[in-house]
Amino acid sequence: MGTIVPAEQAREAPSPRDVRSVIAASSLGTLFEWYDFFIYGTLAASGIIGRVFFPPGNEQLQTLLAWAGFAVGFGFRPLGAMLFGYLGDRYGRKYTFIVTIVLMGVATAGVGLVPSYATAGWLAPALIILLRILQGLALGGEYGGAAIYVAEHSPGGRRGFFTSFIQASVGAGFFLSLIVVLACKGGMTSATWDAWGWRVPFLLSLILLAISLWMRVRLSESPVFKAMKAAGQVSKNPFIESFTYPGNGRRLFVALFGIAAGLTVIWFTAMFTTLGFLRNAMHVDEEVAQIVVGAGALMGLGWFILFGHLSDRIGRKRLIVTGYALTLLLLFPLYWVIGHAANPELTRAAQRAPIVLAGPDCRFNPFARVQYNDCGRALEYLSKRGIAYSLAEAPTVQLSIGGAPLSYATDAELDARLTAEGYPLGTVTPPIGRLVIIFLAIMALTALSGATYGPVAALLTELFPARIRYSSMSIPYHFGTGYFGGLLPFVEQYMVARSGDPYAGLWYSWWVVAMALVVTVLLLRERDLVKDDA
Repeated sequence: MGTIVPAEQAREAPSPRDVRSVIAASSLGTLFEWYDFFIYGTLAASGIIGRVFFPPGNEQLQTLLAWAGFAVGFGFRPLGAMLFGYLGDRYGRKYTFIVTIVLMGVATAGVGLVPSYATAGWLAPALIILLRILQGLALGGEYGGAAIYVAEHSPGGRRGFFTSFIQASVGAGFFLSLIVVLACKGGMTSATWDAWGWRVPFLLSLILLAISLWMRVRLSESPVFKAMKAAGQVSKNPFIESFTYPGNGRRLFVALFGIAAGLTVIWFTAMFTTLGFLRNAMHVDEEVAQIVVGAGALMGLGWFILFGHLSDRIGRKRLIVTGYALTLLLLFPLYWVIGHAANPELTRAAQRAPIVLAGPDCRFNPFARVQYNDCGRALEYLSKRGIAYSLAEAPTVQLSIGGAPLSYATDAELDARLTAEGYPLGTVTPPIGRLVIIFLAIMALTALSGATYGPVAALLTELFPARIRYSSMSIPYHFGTGYFGGLLPFVEQYMVARSGDPYAGLWYSWWVVAMALVVTVLLLRERDLVKDDA
């Protein structure tokens, strides 16, 4: 790749004030758009989405269906990347990401208006899926547009720092979703929240949309795109050219499997997996879990800015590779620290009185509304309560707690037996000292995310030529984040439900990061990162 726009048509450098306006409008809009997208995930983690919009009778199934709806939004992000990437390369950056934020705001408010399953039957989940599709399409065009818009206004020597604010706005959107949920819950009774109050965070997106739209409409077009348009060098078909431009096939492969896949699972593991782990596996009070994870998300925003800045000095690839390697070393230990600090009584009970379930056909189907035998029903019971177990073969179904056999009994009888063995079945609120430990572990996870996520907007912008940048950057990024990241909560929840091990789902993240590390080390070349045309 070389300089796309001839020197005589080179763009005039934006003023510092212009750059600040661009960063503020782009970052704030991205923050609001991710808030819209994450509100669903925040409420899915608390169980509300599954309970309201999906069939009753199996809480585990409701949770899985809610996370499947979450994954659907991610699954349509690549299609949005193709559509809006084409428009952004063909007709301009500015108006493309104005369209995406309008689509996201309207779809999010729509979720707050969908009737419940009890009222509308299967129409309710159908509408939820449709609105998640629209959100996914919008998000597929948003990130690339905002990141490129900032990068193309930035001087080369500070591009990592300036674009890191776009990266940080993703975490800020997650934090905002938690804060709004907590504020709404705190301002109404539990009955009101459960009845209709949970809809308010969705409807508030209309206010955020108005603010974002006002800020973005006032912006001018990217100077790089204006120069290309003046020179008559705008791509006629950026989608096709993304796959035919010399050397772009390898760069697309690296961007998808080496960059997008790895950074996404680290971020989701640090945020959503941690929130679900505390709430479900460790039985931590829902609001306490949201507060400590939200505090970690807020304080962790600084990592994105720091590592974006460092990438200008020591290189993008070095930071990302280091972050991947440290994640492979520290992921499980950090979660063990979180688990022990969150609910040490549960850990000690599992060590003192381990649970073994034996039977001739001991299988649990998380998708079944009713398990077809006693062993399946026992597994459903243990999974629903977040109790770890191991399986064994036996001619008849038998449950043993601490080596003492117990015939399968009613849920109430099992509750009494587990309580007698020291298993805490209710929610817990860790004391302040252990909450600090959890917070520090979350900060370590966000540091790993910052090292891999902070430099990425600059890296992807520099990886692709300006004439096809919006498409070439957005397509692999949203395929990677959409499928590797979007499926993460669902896959991890399924792995935990099937295995009985609350840490089992982390293996999904570990293997994806291992793949990303290999691809990045072998195929990403620093000389690919051309910094003179953005």
